[in-house]
Parts: sequence; structure tokens; C-alpha cells
Amino acid sequence: MQAPLLVHMAEALESAGYLVLRYDLPFRRQRPKGPPFPAQAARDREGIVHAVEALRKVTRGRVFAGGHSYGGRQSAMAAAERAGMAGALLLLSYPLHPPGKPEQMRTSFFGDLRIPALFVHGTADPFGSIEELRDAMALISAPTDLLPVEGAGHDLKRAAGLSADVLARLHALVG
Repeated sequence: MQAPLLVHMAEALESAGYLVLRYDLPFRRQRPKGPPFPAQAARDREGIVHAVEALRKVTRGRVFAGGHSYGGRQSAMAAAERAGMAGALLLLSYPLHPPGKPEQMRTSFFGDLRIPALFVHGTADPFGSIEELRDAMALISAPTDLLPVEGAGHDLKRAAGLSADVLARLHALVG
């Protein structure tokens, strides 16, 4: 089940003329509730690659990949593993590290990212501060941008109405 923010974002992108494919990762299809299975992360990334490939079959336009939290992380990892998989990334609440454990950064692959990435992140997100995210973004050699959401936590509930800003920043980022 997808978060209301993702549904709203998808609808805004569709209204702007984008073809949007919303899908559940393999772990979510297997288990409707609860956290992902770390041992099966590679399978989730394969699910993302299959979704991107399916989208490429129905459009000639540029394909962006992304997601919220774990879904965004797996999308970014898949893009780092497969050059050319997507034209850009939209990463909502990227989980930089587990809450309260900044020594466990989840950015080891950032140096392998070669596509533009837009991060949308709450200023009260326990999975990483805005400052930590800015530092991590510096590891990416491609253009990046950060849209902070004042007062929002990991769920980005305070992000209503950001779709226009997200679209503008994506356009600026990818040209």
C-alpha cells in the first residue's frame, strides 16, 4: 500500500504530462506490512529494474526512478549498479542511517551514482538530518538538489503542496 504522499506526487506528475508507474517492491507484495527483508534487497532492486524496463516499453521519454525511504534507497542502489537505468532519481526521505545511529551511513554506493538526483527530506527526519544529507550528496558526482520540508518527519506528512516545487526542481536538475 502506497503512502498518500506518493499517490499525490504521482497524480501531480501525471497532470504535468508524465507517464507514472506506481508499483510495490517484491518484499511488499510478499508481505503487506512490516519492514523489508535485508537479505532480499537484491531481489527488490531487480523488481525496480523490471519496472523501469516495463515503463521503457511504453514510452520514448526519459525515465526517472525513485521512491520513499527504502524504495528510494533501493532505486538509487539499482541506478548505481546499472548505468543508464534511469535518467534521474527522485528520492523522498532517503534513509541515510538508522535513527540514532549516524555511524551506520547507507551511502557507500553514492560515489557510483552518475545520474541527477533530487532529494526531498524533512527537517525532523530521524533517518538523517539536512546537514548529514548535504554532506552525503557531495559524494555524488552527478548534479543533485535538496528540497527540505520544514518540520516534516520521515513520513513527509507536511509535504502537501510540494508537487510544483518538486517538478520545477526536477526540470532544473535534468534540463
